[in-house]
Amino acid sequence: MKGPLDDVLVVDLTRALAGPHATMMLGDLGARVVKVESATGDDTRGWGPPFVTPDDGARESTYFLSANRNKESICLDLKDAADLAVLTELVARADVLVENFRTGVMERLGLGTERLAELNPRLVVLSITGFGHDGPEGGRAGYDQIAQGESGLMSLTGASAEDPQKFGTPICDLLAGMYGAYGVVAALHERARTGRGQVVRTSLLAAAVGVHAFQGTRWTIAGEVGRAAGNHHPSIAPYGLFRCADGAVQIAVGSESLWRRFCDGFGLNPALDGFATNPERVERREATIELVEAAFADWKAVDLLERLAEFGIPAGKVRSIDEVYDWDQTRSQGLVVDVQHVTLGQLALPGPPLRFFAPDGTETTGTDHRPPPVLDGDGSSLRGWLAEAAR
Repeated sequence: MKGPLDDVLVVDLTRALAGPHATMMLGDLGARVVKVESATGDDTRGWGPPFVTPDDGARESTYFLSANRNKESICLDLKDAADLAVLTELVARADVLVENFRTGVMERLGLGTERLAELNPRLVVLSITGFGHDGPEGGRAGYDQIAQGESGLMSLTGASAEDPQKFGTPICDLLAGMYGAYGVVAALHERARTGRGQVVRTSLLAAAVGVHAFQGTRWTIAGEVGRAAGNHHPSIAPYGLFRCADGAVQIAVGSESLWRRFCDGFGLNPALDGFATNPERVERREATIELVEAAFADWKAVDLLERLAEFGIPAGKVRSIDEVYDWDQTRSQGLVVDVQHVTLGQLALPGPPLRFFAPDGTETTGTDHRPPPVLDGDGSSLRGWLAEAAR
């Protein structure tokens, strides 16, 4: 089955994670993505261990494999006139170009926005930087953990304000890629009306600030500076990770009706003085945690989760990564895809998070996923295609 972007050609000049994640999302939607790499390849081909090494001695980084499915690879030296001409031909035929160079690099290559528009007025350009394209720090290089700290996300993550922690995944990179792909789809939609492309810009900083959500308005409107609160919600209680007899479970008591049900399930008085409303419980967070954990003290986690489900309380356990991929629910949602890699053989990859359905309930999600490419694995066929198209 074809995806909704089946007629879109994407030229991918990106490396590392933010840009490759954006182009992978477009590829998951059916776009043809041509990944342009240097002779040494995307930086992430060398990021490891872990690496996967088949019998023939070839080696691929699992990091690279995570962000480059549904792409073709061609090696081009953009400082070489002949190779730059190949890229120019690709641009002239493309619908989208994605780059995450530092500000000014595209201009030095002779491919600034005005030149790209001359080559292809319908081209949509996505440009991702670390801290933005302009402003007092617009040319600053960006890496995910630096952006996590500078954007305030690390100050909100950890056991306490004195213990800032980064996310377990490169969240700023991933969010910038997601926002970038979202912007590309919007620009393609507008192009359908106007016939002209445009430039979409985002950054690691912009993406991180874009998900501040209530922590942002907590400051801009209420004047409160959010701080790390560990595994408990700063505005809802009880909401978080609570200890029980043999471990811990998570609960989300997000309304007063849920609080009443929770109290019914565990023999508590919902009108207990100091705990009757969510603001009271938030103000007395530590006491609320003690109250809940006392109620859970004699319960084993498996029995406790059943009890919570019986009373309709949203709850769950903390799964390890291997448990997530072994979980039937994960598999049922198409979140693992099997591909046949040229050198590595059969691979299971984390799958795309979107599914599509016709009104009658028939799933129309594209399922023919391509494996991440070997370096320059499609160079010859792409050059041949361009030569044929030029005749």
